[in-house]
Amino acid sequence: MRIWALAWPIILSNITVPLLGLVDTAVVGHLPDSRYLAGVTLGATLFSFLYWGFGFLRMGTTGLVAQAIGRESDSDVRNLLGQSLIMALVIGALLIVFASPLVSVGLWLLDGSDVATQLAREYAQIRLWSAPAVLANYAILGWFLGQQNSRVTLMILLLTNSVNIVLDLWFVVGLDMNSNGVAWASVIADYTALAFGSYLVLRQLVSLEGQFLRERLLALTAYTALFNVNANLFVRTLGLLFAMAFFTAQGARQGDTVLAANAVLLQFIMLTSYALDGFAHAAESLIGRAYGRQDWREFAATVRGAARFSFWTAAAAALLFAVGGNALIALLTGLEEVRMTAAQYLPWMVVMPLIAVWSYLLDGVFIGTTAVREMRNSIFIGLAAYLPAWWLTQGLGNHGLWLAFMLFTLVRSAVLIYYYRLYYHRAHRLPHWR
Repeated sequence: MRIWALAWPIILSNITVPLLGLVDTAVVGHLPDSRYLAGVTLGATLFSFLYWGFGFLRMGTTGLVAQAIGRESDSDVRNLLGQSLIMALVIGALLIVFASPLVSVGLWLLDGSDVATQLAREYAQIRLWSAPAVLANYAILGWFLGQQNSRVTLMILLLTNSVNIVLDLWFVVGLDMNSNGVAWASVIADYTALAFGSYLVLRQLVSLEGQFLRERLLALTAYTALFNVNANLFVRTLGLLFAMAFFTAQGARQGDTVLAANAVLLQFIMLTSYALDGFAHAAESLIGRAYGRQDWREFAATVRGAARFSFWTAAAAALLFAVGGNALIALLTGLEEVRMTAAQYLPWMVVMPLIAVWSYLLDGVFIGTTAVREMRNSIFIGLAAYLPAWWLTQGLGNHGLWLAFMLFTLVRSAVLIYYYRLYYHRAHRLPHWR
């Protein structure tokens, strides 16, 4: 099946990302003091805002390129790459220029302990130097994925994360660095990936007809489609990252041990999400092509196939966490107090994949059709349930925090299902989906 042919390289490449997080957590978690793990956790959360907030450079590029492929427009495919790279480099440069206030405000909002905050500041000031490379890599990955070239995505991410893991171990274990070694490993790996990705882009451009057009790359009016899609994706991503950062901040207020335990468990969620995103990303390019052709039979078949693969993957993840969750926790940290604390909240990890699977899948559907307002709305409706639920369950401590986060995920999935059913029925009555 075409979904599996596209998805398996994406799944393998996506899994390397949380595996990198697992290695970061394991390397720092085995240092003699939990403050290093807490510092890396705060710093990594901050970069969820600064980098993942611009994930629209990947998502928006994928959807628009896939639709251009459906229209058989090589010129659009070529110029969308140029536009996305220009946006990425400009944003990356601005992040470096405004690094100091961004880091200060971000760490103030996260509200960790003084020791953890100082370590996170050092980590963040190093990581920001990779901003142009990270954002350009987002654009390149989205461009290849929109062309259904998932094996290139696999090659780029395998290289990035392999270099990062090797340097993590060398800097922290071999050179006795701490959280700063983890940060430098990430910077070097990001620029290595950009060099390799640029080489692959140049090879791919040879097979595309047309040329880069000055009026498409330098005129602001030519960026209307990208701006319209990316603005909603940006707001949506900020809402999602706020939910994650709020979770981390509330855990931090309960002490460094709870913060570190939640960090370990969040790696379980990340591992699951990147596996499920493999099917969602495959759906993005196939659905985008079907949308460009107005082929609703292919559209429906793609959604059904991706849903089957996604559900069984989520069920397998839930079983893995139920049976081997304590063993996974032990692999990630040697700190007994963190292990015992994480084990108390392990049941939440068993339930989460079965609830979250639908939001991951339908994100891919809506990205492929660039129906991004609906994705944005689902996040903010979810937040409207999440924050009051947290307020009402504070007496339950960290269990109340996990309950509120679970409700946020459940509501987001329900809203996306509603939107999908609404537009699916409309697709059979209108010449276009929206």
